[in-house]
This record gives sequence, C-alpha cells and structure tokens, in this order.
Amino acid sequence: MAFFALSRHEPLVLLSATELASEYHRLQEENRQLQRAVTSHAVIDQAIGAVVVLGRMAPEEAWRALRDVSQRTNVKLRTVAEHILAYAQGSTLPDPERTELAKAIVRYRRGEEPAVLDEGLHASADGDRGAH
Repeated sequence: MAFFALSRHEPLVLLSATELASEYHRLQEENRQLQRAVTSHAVIDQAIGAVVVLGRMAPEEAWRALRDVSQRTNVKLRTVAEHILAYAQGSTLPDPERTELAKAIVRYRRGEEPAVLDEGLHASADGDRGAH
C-alpha cells in the first residue's frame, strides 16, 4: 500500500515507511500541544470569570488584570489562573499575586470603591497596599 503526503503547495509526494512514521509522531505531538492549549484556555477563561466577580468588572478588564498579575509577578498566566480559581474556592492566593491582583482591579475597575481581597487587604487608588 502506498501513502502520499497532501500539501497545498507541493504535488502529491510518496512517503516511505520512515517518513510516514515520522509524520505520525509529528501529528501526535501537535495533537498533544493543541489539547494542552485548549485546557489552558479553559482555565484562563474560568479565572477571568472569577476576576469579573471578585473585582466587579467587565470581562475585558478582568483579562487585562489577569495578564498584569502574570507579568508583574513573573508567573505564567496559566499558573496565576489556577491560583485565582483555587482562591475563589477558598484557598489562599500567594501574597505577590494577591497584591498585584488588588492593584490591577483598582487600575481597571471603572469608578468604584477599591477592591477588597481577603480580610482587610485593600489596594488604594495609587496602588499602595493597605493594612492587614
């Protein structure tokens, strides 16, 4: 049985067994990467929803806040999203992420009171951290 590679830019190419096996492994890896990306996007989307509720803000601003927390703490976006989801379910949020999230909520919320995360943690409008 002959196997051919289809391409928009090249004519039909006959594949050897080695090339076919290589292509099979490449496609398996691509499939794994796509599955990880879909899972990662779901976690990030859920975290955006949590920030919408926590910060009483629009999804676009919640996305910006989440991205800011990741950049300012040098923690991968997916990891920040996982931490925020755990926080929304009663866990603690690492201090640097909690501080940056409070600041980001103040930055992106439109004309409302400062965010309150945990007991007594406030982020003022100038971004300073309040008392515990």
